[in-house]
This record gives sequence, structure tokens and C-alpha cells, in this order.
Amino acid sequence: MEQIQVGDSNIGGGNGWKDEVVSVGSRFDTLPEDCISMVISHTSPRDACVVASVSKTVKSAAQSDLVWETFLPPDHSSLAPRSLNLPSKKAIYLSLADDSVLIDDGKKSFWLEKSSGKKCYMLSAMDLTIVWGDSPAYWQWITVPESKFEKVAELRNVCWFEIRGKISSRMLSKGTRYSVYAVFKRASNRSHGFDHTPVEAEVGFVGKEATKTFVFLEAGGTDPRGGYRYSGVSHGAVSRAFRTGRPWMRFPREEEEAESAESEVGRSVEEPKERGDGWSEVELGKIYMSDEGCDDGDEIEIALMETQMGHWKSGLVIQGIEIRPVKQGEIRVTK
Repeated sequence: MEQIQVGDSNIGGGNGWKDEVVSVGSRFDTLPEDCISMVISHTSPRDACVVASVSKTVKSAAQSDLVWETFLPPDHSSLAPRSLNLPSKKAIYLSLADDSVLIDDGKKSFWLEKSSGKKCYMLSAMDLTIVWGDSPAYWQWITVPESKFEKVAELRNVCWFEIRGKISSRMLSKGTRYSVYAVFKRASNRSHGFDHTPVEAEVGFVGKEATKTFVFLEAGGTDPRGGYRYSGVSHGAVSRAFRTGRPWMRFPREEEEAESAESEVGRSVEEPKERGDGWSEVELGKIYMSDEGCDDGDEIEIALMETQMGHWKSGLVIQGIEIRPVKQGEIRVTK
């Protein structure tokens, strides 16, 4: 058995992968090229690029259409028909991994996760149900250059904040755990009403009990009205506040710590993070697509709402809701 050092392999114009040692049988590259391609097709896009450095024969097999056809989703031709003009299946794959394409009359975007080929989507604000979204007094639809969509939704002023979205489960990759994110930004530093208010989030299959959590749409800090810290607040403290109707920031620390011990091992409420593309995101939840898949009629529903506090909120720009596979290091293992 030979061990071959493979260095700085990548799948075209994107992030490189670290050097790896690849073990191959000394006679592997003497097999017919179609046989080598068949073996590689049962791995992953990342593995195919790594093993391509073994020899010229293996490289030719690893770049064949037979291999990359298996990495493309079966419906890629209908999702991205323009990509069919590219010279090879690998080129099609790279085009869908390097950049998203608009689908559904520009209301959704679609792309592939580069290392695995799993499907990713963003539901634009135009594809969401926004309460009062058709009233210019409360929401306005604007164009911003940093958005991939024609229009985004800017919150002018509401006390009832509620956004919902749906996607068919058959559009997602089987055997995949997905994370769901709200993608948004502040409107020229005019955001108001979210800096000390947890927002409810729900992710689940329609007709079944959804996973519920709380998130912040402003980065952590201190409530300017009372000096209460809200960065890193426990999920349990917020849950208890909503159950009892008490202001969550005014809990004594010992009550918060006791609640944290009882609920979800002190998990903190999610806070937004900068994405590097001019937008922020906050995770709303996760959902798993089994290997068997779901019925064709099954839908996933996502909700983001703040309807209990009753105060006015403004200055948020919503680009959409993004659904992408959980990275391996992000998966939390529980007993």
C-alpha cells in the first residue's frame, strides 16, 4: 500500500484544502479508467479532487463526467438550465458551487455546498409572508446593490413583527442536517426596538410540532434604559420571562442560573454575526432530512416573530431566510 502526499487541492476558484496523505493500492491506477471513475463516484467532490493528484490516470478518471454527474443533484438541469452550456459536468458543478442562481421567478436562490454537493437555498423577502408587508406605512420594498434579489423588505414601524416562510422538503438533500438563518441588516443605523428584545423563532415540518427558540436581532450589549446586560443571556431565562410575563432582563442572577441548570444546559440565546457580504445572520434552528426523504407534500415552515412586548420596532432590512447544511464541527452530539 502506497501513501502519497496530496497538497493544496481545491475544486476551482474557491477555498483550498489542507495537505493530506492518501493511501492507494499500488495497482489502483492500472485498472480501466471507467472502473476508477466508478470507485471515485462513491466518494465526495472533495475526495475526488484530493485523489486526482495520485497520478495522471487517476486524475483523468476523477475529472470524468461519470464522477461529477453523481455529485450533481438530479434536478440541476431544471434548477440551472444555463449551466448546461458548460463543457463538462465538473464545470457545471463548480459554477453552482461558486455562485448562486436565481430560481422561482427570482424569489429564491440556489447553490451547492462546495465540499459535499448538498443543496442550499435562500428564500427572498419576496417569497416570505410578512404581516403588514403590503402596507407602505409599516414596510417598504427597496432595492439595495448588495442584495442578490431585486427587492428587499425594510421595516418602517410595527409593533406586531411576524415573518414566515415555507419550502418543500423535496427541494433539499436527503440524509442532511440543515441550519436555518435569517439574513438581514440595520437600515443606516436606524434600527430601533430590537436592542433589548428577544425574538421567537420556529423551525419544523408543517402539521408537526416545531422546534422553538429565541434569538436577538441586535448584537449583544447593555440595555441603555436600565443598564441590564443582555449579551450571553441564557435561553432558560428568556423562556421563563415569556412564561411568567416578567421582564427577562430583571431576573436576579441566581434565578437565571437556576433556570439555566434546568433548561438546555445554559444555552445562550443566539446573537447575529457578520457574514462578510454586507449582511448579518442569526441561526433560527436546525432540521434533519432523513435518508428516506419525505412525502412530496411535506413542507418546512420557518417563523420569526415578536408579538408579545407590544412596543414599536423599526429600521431592519430583511434579505431572506437561508437554508444550508450544518458544518461537521457545528453538530452538537447529545446523549
